[in-house]
Amino acid sequence: MKKILLIGLLGIITTGCSEFALLASGSSLAISHNTYAKMYNGVDFLTVITTEKSIKKHIYENAIKHYEGFHSKLD
Repeated sequence: MKKILLIGLLGIITTGCSEFALLASGSSLAISHNTYAKMYNGVDFLTVITTEKSIKKHIYENAIKHYEGFHSKLD
């Protein structure tokens, strides 16, 4: 009886979700089972807490800085 009630409740709640949202939520759960993804997310979380920037933001800013430095030497 509880299972039927739970399934009915989930059906009512998720009817407003699009197929893409349901697909995206399912794929994110599948990806999060990867050990490397969990490690990266943990390190990225600590990086954001300490520096207020993600790892991707650090890489992007350093790449821009080095590109601008290299480009200015060519001029």
